[in-house]
Amino acid sequence: MSYNNLTLHTDKYQINMMYAHWLQGTMNEKAVFETYFRKLPFGNGFAVFAGLERIADYIRSLHFGDEEIAYLRTQEENYKEEFLDALREFCFTGNIYSVEEGTLVFPGEPLLCVEARIFEAQLVETAILNVMNYQTLIATKAARIKQVAPDDVLLEFGTRRAQEADAAIWGARATYIAGFHATSNMRAGMLFGIPAKGTHAHSWIQGHDTEEEAFRAYAESLPDYVTLLIDTYNTLKSGVPNAIKIAHELEKQGKRMNAIRLDSGDLAYLSQMARKMLDEAGLSYVQIVASNDLDEGIIANLKSQGAKIDVWGVGTKLITATDQPSLGGVYKLVAREKAGSYEPVIKISANPEKVSTPGFKELYRIVNTQTGKAEADYITLKGEQHLERGERIKLFDPIHPYIHKFIEHYKAVPLLKPIFVQGELVYKLPSLEQIRSYHQGQFELFWPQYLRKLNAEAYRVNLSEALWELKRDLIQRHQM
Repeated sequence: MSYNNLTLHTDKYQINMMYAHWLQGTMNEKAVFETYFRKLPFGNGFAVFAGLERIADYIRSLHFGDEEIAYLRTQEENYKEEFLDALREFCFTGNIYSVEEGTLVFPGEPLLCVEARIFEAQLVETAILNVMNYQTLIATKAARIKQVAPDDVLLEFGTRRAQEADAAIWGARATYIAGFHATSNMRAGMLFGIPAKGTHAHSWIQGHDTEEEAFRAYAESLPDYVTLLIDTYNTLKSGVPNAIKIAHELEKQGKRMNAIRLDSGDLAYLSQMARKMLDEAGLSYVQIVASNDLDEGIIANLKSQGAKIDVWGVGTKLITATDQPSLGGVYKLVAREKAGSYEPVIKISANPEKVSTPGFKELYRIVNTQTGKAEADYITLKGEQHLERGERIKLFDPIHPYIHKFIEHYKAVPLLKPIFVQGELVYKLPSLEQIRSYHQGQFELFWPQYLRKLNAEAYRVNLSEALWELKRDLIQRHQM
C-alpha cells in the first residue's frame, strides 16, 4: 500500500461524482468551492486558521498511481477502464486562494477557495476539510491557553493521547503557531524545527532503589538539563527535599538545576509550598513546571489561586480539543461555469445558519485608519470596485440588516491570497517562525472585547450590499 500517497484520502462519493461527471461529459466544467465554518469553537471570540502548508503539499503531490488504480478496479461500481485511464492523467490544474496561516478568522467567511475543473475540485474536498478542521481547531485551543498564560512558558505534551501519529505532529505544529514554545514530540521537532523539551517519567524513579539515587543518576547523565519529577512518592516530604539536595550538588559543579515538575495533587498548594522551600534553600532560579490534564480553564483557576508555576505542560485536553473535538468546517459549491461565465449557486436549508452565501467572492479586513483597529471582515463579490475607490461602505448585519454603521476612513486588507494558479504553487510558504510572528501581530488589530476567552463580543462579518442582494434574490427564487 502506498501509505504516503494521499490521493485516495477522500470519501467514496467524491470518486463516484467524478465518475458521473466523466460519463456525462461535464468533467471539465469549472466550479468554485469555498471552505468556512459556521460557529466558533469553545465559545471563543475568534479562531486561528492553520493547515495551509499541509494542504499545499497535498495538492502538489496529487496523482493516481498503479496501486490506487488497482484498488479502484476492485470496487463494486465497476468503473470503466477509460475512467481509470483519465485518473492516471490526473493532476491539479486549478486555482486556490486562502487566508494565511495564523490569521484570526470568524464564522461564515471563506477561508480557502478552490476554482478548478469540477473533476478536480470534487476530489480535494475531503482532505482539505480534514486538514483545515483539525489544525484550525488545535491552533484555536492553543491560542486560548496562551491568552491565560501570556508570559509563561507553554509546552505541548499531547503525543501519547493524540488521535494517531499525524494528529500528534501536525497538532504540535498548530500549537507552536499559536504561541506554544516547545513540544515533547521529537518527530515534530525534526520535521518543523520546533524546540523539543522533555524531563523524565515516574518509571525512572521507580527503576532505582531510592528517589534520591534516581535524581542523582539523572543529574549525572544530563547535568545541564536537569528537571526533576518530584511527585512519585511524596511531593513535599521527599520530592522537593531530594531535588534541593541534588540542586546543591550541581551548584558545587558550577551547574544549575533547571526546574522541578509537578504532575499530580493540588497544584496551587504544592507549587506554593515548593516555591517557598526552594527559595529558602537559595534556589530561587529553579523553575516549577506543572502538568496533569491542564487546559485554559484549569490554568486560569490556578493562577487566580496564586499558584507559583512558571512552565505549563499541556497535553490531552489540548491535542484532542477535549471540550469540542470538531470544528465543523464545510466545503460548499458557490458558483459553476455556465455559458462561459460563473453562475452563482446557493444551498437552502430549514436551518438559517446553513444557508450558503453564493458567488465567487473576496474577503477583506476593514481596518479603521484613525484607530488602527479592525472594524469588520467584509465579503464582496469578485470584481466589486467600491473598496478600491475608497467609497463609504455600509456595514450591516446580514440577518438583521437594520443594524448597521457607515465607515469612511478605512484600509481594506485582502485576506484571500493566491496559493495555486493554473496548478502551480505561486505562494511562497513562510517559515514556521514567520507564521508564528504573523499570528502574534494579528492581535494588535482587534479590540480586547473581541478576544475574550469568555463572553466575547461578536466581531462583525459583513456582506457587501451587492452580495447581500444576490443572496436574498436567490433565496426568493428557490422558494417560489
